[in-house]
Amino acid sequence: MTIKSPKDFWAGLMFIGFGLFFAIWAAKFYQFGMSHSMGPGYFPTVLGGLLALIGLVVLLRSLAIHGGKVPRFHFRPLLMVLGGCVAYGYLIGPAGLIIATAVLVLVSALGGHEFRLKEVAILSLALIVFSVLVFVKGLDLPFPLWPAMFE
Repeated sequence: MTIKSPKDFWAGLMFIGFGLFFAIWAAKFYQFGMSHSMGPGYFPTVLGGLLALIGLVVLLRSLAIHGGKVPRFHFRPLLMVLGGCVAYGYLIGPAGLIIATAVLVLVSALGGHEFRLKEVAILSLALIVFSVLVFVKGLDLPFPLWPAMFE
């Protein structure tokens, strides 16, 4: 039997792997319960089982229906977005919400194939205004806006 759709084959394997991991992991550490009185492990176990079942369907489809090849994986966007999130996490306390958000947008935008400073600046400003209005003003969360030396 040959794989006619490598993209679906690997996606199916991934779904099966994640589904079985969570179904087995949830069953091991939490009480399962019954349908009428669900325990804390019921939902993750059933959801993991359904994910594994969907993965099996996708995997079997990959053996019957022709599909696309697995595209080349690009590490740069992944690493830049991850780096932006890590930088945000480290900067939010000492540098404040405004600088941390600007760094997050800038570093993440460097991962794209098109970088336009004007667009990044507009997006950064919009995200900063949105974050301040929602989290600081609206939800009254105690995020510092600037580094302590500026306040």
